[in-house]
Amino acid sequence: MEEELQREARALGDPTRHRLFRYVADAPGPVGVAELTDFVGLNHNAVRQHLAVLKEAGLVVEEVEERSRPGRPRLLYRLAPEAAGRWGTPGAYAWLASMLSDAVRRRLEPRQVGRQEGHRRGAELAGSGEPVDVLEAEIQRRGFRPVRVERGRTVELVLGRCPFADVAGPDPDTVCHQLHLGLAEGLAEGLGGLHVEGLVAKDPRRAGCRLTLRRQGQLAEARR
Repeated sequence: MEEELQREARALGDPTRHRLFRYVADAPGPVGVAELTDFVGLNHNAVRQHLAVLKEAGLVVEEVEERSRPGRPRLLYRLAPEAAGRWGTPGAYAWLASMLSDAVRRRLEPRQVGRQEGHRRGAELAGSGEPVDVLEAEIQRRGFRPVRVERGRTVELVLGRCPFADVAGPDPDTVCHQLHLGLAEGLAEGLGGLHVEGLVAKDPRRAGCRLTLRRQGQLAEARR
């Protein structure tokens, strides 16, 4: 952990890189190079070099734009899940706290709140790709580092990291068996064609939780 922080600190020691990092971290969605170039007033090559350093330090994630129209897809950048909550950026715990607060305020079970939030997000993402791919990408975006194992219609996502380990450790029932399971169920429902069979929770500090999904209907037939 100390080595990671030192690497990140070195990358952010440059004022321009720090400005680029803050812009990406504060943006509501992935940001392209052209937008960042306009922001700092440098040429594309200089901005790309700065972004490469931030990426190497694990501060930002680079992804290729999904494009349905003609033209070369852009490279987009967003805050790396592991960097959330550091260097003045909004953390994953704020998201978790907002859902738990919502559960208390509305007098709902955490699983219900998680399911509603997951369904909302799933509906936003529906149609943007194969449902399992989209769900896996969303879990990755949240910092869980999933590894996929497929067995016919059944898909198992082994979670290599828990971004909420400090909270999930003392209370796995609320965080893992209710909130996270509800989120997965809602995502699957919102995306369509998927059913959550179960979530096996492990020690969050060691990770290895297993989320089991099953493809349904035409999607399952298409994979055969």
